[in-house]
Amino acid sequence: MKTSRRTNWPVLILVALGTIFILFPLYMTVTIALKSPEQMAHSAFAFPTELHWENFSRAVEMTHFFSAFRNSVMVTTSTVVLTLLTNSMVAYAIARNMQRRFFKGLYFYFVSAMFIPFPIIMLPIVKLASGLHMTNLVGLIVLHTVYGLAFNVFVYVGYIRSIPVALEEAATVDGATTWGTFWRIIFPLMAPISATVGILTCLSTYNDFLLPLIIISDAEQYTLPLVQYVFQGQFNTDFNLAFASYLMALLPMIIVYLIAQKWIINGVTQGSVK
Repeated sequence: MKTSRRTNWPVLILVALGTIFILFPLYMTVTIALKSPEQMAHSAFAFPTELHWENFSRAVEMTHFFSAFRNSVMVTTSTVVLTLLTNSMVAYAIARNMQRRFFKGLYFYFVSAMFIPFPIIMLPIVKLASGLHMTNLVGLIVLHTVYGLAFNVFVYVGYIRSIPVALEEAATVDGATTWGTFWRIIFPLMAPISATVGILTCLSTYNDFLLPLIIISDAEQYTLPLVQYVFQGQFNTDFNLAFASYLMALLPMIIVYLIAQKWIINGVTQGSVK
């Protein structure tokens, strides 16, 4: 006996509207990047009748794109590696000692830090980084790693507490140290949530504008979000070249997310099921 499937039109309409809201800005970015100023003045929404690929080469030249891209990749890669290594250890120490008052207070201290807006601590960070001579890419990497600590500890602790303590007790009986137990047993088991943390850290670090703006003073160390300022003049903005540069800067992260989105979903679902 065949059962008829009824279409849930409200949900379908909401999904269609959401798809449009997501794809329309991307469509506008592509079309504006391929237009000339004359075509832009004629119609901002229509697809270009003639493709101006030279916008991309001019944008690369004006922004020193590959130099900025190299800086962004270095900062992002280093931040992801440091975040996974350090934040996971901090979370492990807290999760396995939650019964102690110090570690419990430390956990809630990190959780409370999630609710502090960045502009409030922006000026103290600038003064501290300047005093420590860290107004460079190394300082930017350290600050990105530290600033993401609160959220990452919150995520890691919830996942680690779902891992049976019996595994660590068995390793201790076999003669493993706490250090060896973490790296040989616990850290591999955290692979799904580590993938989630790593990918989210990668996206946020690569796209961050405000922290590099207040920290980096040397133009040769600018990251990709900072070099986009070159298209904004005092009285006008070259939208065609700007959007061509935006598209080139956006493309690597789109590829990363499309490839890695299954690990984000997998990490979240496994963390909730355990």
